[in-house]
Formats: sequence, C-alpha cells, structure tokens
Amino acid sequence: MASSLVSRPHLTQRPVRAATLASATRPRLVAGALGGRCQAQAAGDLDDAHYMRRCVELARKAAGHTSPNPMVGCVIVRDGRVVGEGFHPKAGQPHAEVFALRDAGNLAENATAYVSLEPCNHYGRTPPCTEALINAKVKEVVVGMTDPNPIVASKGIEKLQGAGISVRVGVEEALCRKLNEAYIHRMLTGKAFATLRATLSMNGIITNQIGKGADQSAQGESSRLHIPSLSQEHASRAIVLADSPVTVEPAGVEVAVFRQIDLESILQLLAQRGLCSVLVDFREAGESFASLLNDFQEDKLVQKVVVEVLPFWLASDGLSNLAFGGSQSFPLKNLELRDVNGSVLLEGYV
Repeated sequence: MASSLVSRPHLTQRPVRAATLASATRPRLVAGALGGRCQAQAAGDLDDAHYMRRCVELARKAAGHTSPNPMVGCVIVRDGRVVGEGFHPKAGQPHAEVFALRDAGNLAENATAYVSLEPCNHYGRTPPCTEALINAKVKEVVVGMTDPNPIVASKGIEKLQGAGISVRVGVEEALCRKLNEAYIHRMLTGKAFATLRATLSMNGIITNQIGKGADQSAQGESSRLHIPSLSQEHASRAIVLADSPVTVEPAGVEVAVFRQIDLESILQLLAQRGLCSVLVDFREAGESFASLLNDFQEDKLVQKVVVEVLPFWLASDGLSNLAFGGSQSFPLKNLELRDVNGSVLLEGYV
C-alpha cells in the first residue's frame, strides 16, 4: 500500500467574504450580495477543477501498469483540506477510492470525494468502490467522467445517489477523457488504441533513435531492436510484433512473429489480451509499413499521430518518407507542439 499512497499538501480553506445583507431602504446592496454568492460559487468551481486535476496527476503515476483497467486517481477533501489521496496502481490491486479512503481514515466522514472516473459498482477482482464510499459516509462525490464500460455505465452514480450521497459529474471531463483515451477506445470499439509514431531528422530522414543520443549512428542490424524508453523492470509487460525473428533490448520482451502483419488483426489481438493501446513506431520506411498502413484513416485504424523532429541533419543512402495513409488528405485534430529534450514533438488526432 505504501507504493500507492503519496504525500499530500495540506491546503488551507480559502475564506469566503460574507455578503452584506441588504435592507429595504438600500436596495443597491442586493447586487453586492448576489455578487458575493457568485464569487463564492466561482471559487467552488475553481476548487473542484483543482482537486480533479490532482486526481489526474495521481492517476498518471500508474501509467503503463493498469491495463486492462483504466488509470484512476482520487482525492478526499474535508473542510477545504485534503485528508486523503490514492490511485489505482495495477490490475488486481485495490482501486483509487479505497487507497484514498484508507489514507483519510475517520476524516472521510462528511467529506467530498473527487475521483477522475465513475466509481465501479460490481464485484471483479476487487469489491465495488461504491460500497467503500458509502461505508465511509462521504457526503458528496465529484466525478470527472462516467465509465464507458457497459458493466459500470452510470450504475455507480445511481448507487451512490440511492444511498443519499450527492453526486456531480463532468468536472475537468476533457482532461479525464484524455487520461484514459486508450481505455475508452477499447471499450467502445473492441480494438486497441493505435498511435502512429515516427522520429525524423531535420531533413526528413526516418531514424530509429529517440530523443537524446539521436546524433549518434542510427544504423543497426534489422534483426536487433533497442527500445530506450523501456526499462528492464517492465520488459516482460511489453510485446513486439514483427514479420521476422528479432532480438530485443532490454531482454525479456515478448516477440510475436506474424507471417503477414495486418494492423486490424493486431489491434483486435492486443485488445483480446487486455492491452488498451499499441504504438506503431517506425524504424525505417519501406513497402511493408506502407502496405500495413494504407488507408488507415479511411479504415479508422489509427487514432493518434506523434512525430518527433530531431535537431540533426542525417546522411542517407536513399529516399526516406512517410508516403502512405490513403488517397485523401486530412487535417489532424487537437494538434499540440512542445519541446522535449531539445527535440520538437508534434501530436495530433486522426
């Protein structure tokens, strides 16, 4: 449990200025009283957003460990002070609400629970989170988004309301949805969420290096694959799909060899194995990748595109491009650009 509990800041309650009561002879003060109430409501909305963003921050601590479950964070607030925090560390472990309630102890009674995803109301590997919240006697639950899982889908909210707990839904919903975009996609489509990724030099050469160190040689044997972003500790949880045998570093990564790689079949296979997302990362341009991703936009096989542009000019023996994706041009949605370790990272949705 220690790995799932985090230190929390002690937030002091912000005082709300008392509105002046208006008398019958001074009607102009009525507007001031209404303004005071509006300011108090606005302050409450800001607090809600702050605590929900903290839930998302906590949930991200378990990134890469929760599949097939979503990432979830929970914050317990009483009298304007955080008294409990927690997140779901991995599938099979207690959920975020349970860790946060344990952290809060008796202070959870009459408190407000903020949770990034609707609490579950069914028995799986763990008991329902709704029961934990009800037994802790919280007075209110603020939910970032409803759970698209058909066995949850608003049933958790209904259970809490039936127990007399006030429930509000939709605080920082866009942020909560982005946190679990892969989980949501798998629930709605039955396929893993696919991200197409490529690392390019300034002159458009595709390289198999990522981030720092990209100025070093990008050459290597086609039978070896090095994944710098994957630690030895987590290697056993990764799968590399290939059309020929390949040695992967770090050791321990599972390699699945296909006679013919078909993206739709891959996405269905990974979803069946409980994986929510797959990263299609280019190491080189070639006909095999072009055939794999032809018409990916029309067939809705890829949901996100990430391109990293490195501050290097690389030599190449031949042409290297990303000329695939179908016969129609299309703009990417919700485009983001940021600087990461000296490289430019572009991210957009298909």
